[in-house]
Amino acid sequence: MYDTEVAVVGGGAAGLSLAHRLCDPPAGARRPEVTVLDAPPGPLRPPERTWCYWEKPDGEYDGVLAASWDRLRVHGADGAPLTGRPAPLRYKMMRSGAFEELVGARIAATPSARRMTAVVQDVRRLPRGAEVRGVTADGAPVRLRARWVFDSRPLPALPPARTTLLQHFHGWFVRTERPEFDPTTADLMDFRTPQPDHGLSFGYVLPFGPHEALVEYTEFSAAPLDEAAYHRALRHYLAEIRPLGPYRITASEHGVIPMTDARFPRADGADVFRIGAAGGATRPSTGYTFAAVQRQTRAIAAAFHQGRNPAPPPPHAARSRLMDAVLLRALDSGRIDGAGFFTGLFRGVPMERLLRFLDGGTRMREDLSIGLHTPVLPMLRTVAELPRLRRRPPGPYLKHRAGAHAGHRPAPNRKRPSDDDPPA
Repeated sequence: MYDTEVAVVGGGAAGLSLAHRLCDPPAGARRPEVTVLDAPPGPLRPPERTWCYWEKPDGEYDGVLAASWDRLRVHGADGAPLTGRPAPLRYKMMRSGAFEELVGARIAATPSARRMTAVVQDVRRLPRGAEVRGVTADGAPVRLRARWVFDSRPLPALPPARTTLLQHFHGWFVRTERPEFDPTTADLMDFRTPQPDHGLSFGYVLPFGPHEALVEYTEFSAAPLDEAAYHRALRHYLAEIRPLGPYRITASEHGVIPMTDARFPRADGADVFRIGAAGGATRPSTGYTFAAVQRQTRAIAAAFHQGRNPAPPPPHAARSRLMDAVLLRALDSGRIDGAGFFTGLFRGVPMERLLRFLDGGTRMREDLSIGLHTPVLPMLRTVAELPRLRRRPPGPYLKHRAGAHAGHRPAPNRKRPSDDDPPA
C-alpha cells in the first residue's frame, strides 16, 4: 500500500537531522524505510548557510564543524567588553554543506533509505497515511504514498501573533593581510553599532583563524534593510568600530528569521507533521534553531525506534515561550532598551547559566534569579498586558517570509536614511 514508511519533505537541517537519526537506530530497534525529498538546485533550495549552537565538547557533529570557541565576548554600547568561558559548553559553528555531506553518506549507506529530487507541491491526507505530490526537475509527476510524513517546508504565512519582529543580518567572510582575530574568542554581540530607532543592532564576529572570520551586522526590527544599507553598516563596523587593516571579502551570507510568539501547528492530521522552523523550532527570543531541531528529531526517532506514535513534541517548553513573548513585546513596545537588556544579562549572569537559559535548559529557580537582572517593572507591566493583546495576522512583508532563514535573500525592503556611506 505504501511506497515508503516515512517521507521527509525538505533537505534542510530538520529534514536531514530526522533522516540521520532514523537511519541510526539503537541496537535491537527497527529501522524504518525512509525517503527524503529534496528540491532541485534553484530558488527553492537554499544556498549554503551557517548554523550555530552551543553544547558540550564531543558532540555528534563535531567532526564536521567549521569552528568552535570556548570563550565568548559581548561589548556593551559603552564599549566595555565582557569576556567569559561558558564551560563546559562550547559555541559551535557548522556549514550546511558539510552537514549535508555527512547525512548524505549515512543515507547512501542505509539500504532502507533514499533521496529523491522533486518540488513537493502538495501533501494529501489519506484514511491512513498521506500522499506526497510533486514534480521532478524535468517536469515528471511524483506521487509517493507514506505511512508518516514529516514536512519541513516553510509555511505559506506566519500564524497570527501578538508580536512579531525580524532578526535580519548580512555577513561577510573576510580574509585579512595581517593577523587581526583571536581564534579562541567569538564576539557574540557587539552593541557599539549605531542603534536603530526601533529594535536593536549588533556586530557578530566568528574567527576561524588569525586572518579569517565571519563578520555580520544584525538587527532585530520590524523590516529588513536593503542590500546597500547592510554594506554600509558592515563597512562602518570594520572601519570605525572594529578596525581592520586591508581585507578582502571571500563570500557572503544573508538571512531573515521571524521572531514571533505565534503558535505553530505541529500536525496537519494524524499522520502529517511539521518539523523544524515550520513546526516552531526557532527560539523566538534569539532566532537560534539548530539545537531545538536536534531535540525535536531525536524525540521523533526515539518514538519510531520504540514503536510509539512519532508525533513531534513541542520544541520549547511553555515557560520558555511565555518568557519569549514577554521579551518580544517589551522590545517592540520600546519599554526596554534592547542593547542594555542583553548587556545586563551577560554582565549579571554566569555565561554558562545564561546560555542554558537561552536554550530553555534552566530550572524555575534559575529563571527567577536571571529575571532579577532585567528591568523588572517594565517586564512585569508587559506580563500583565499580554492576556489583553489580540493575535493578529502578519503584515504584508511577513506574509511572504514565513520560512526565511540564513541563506535566503529577500527583496530590498527598507533603507536607513540616517546611514551615510562611510569609506570602505
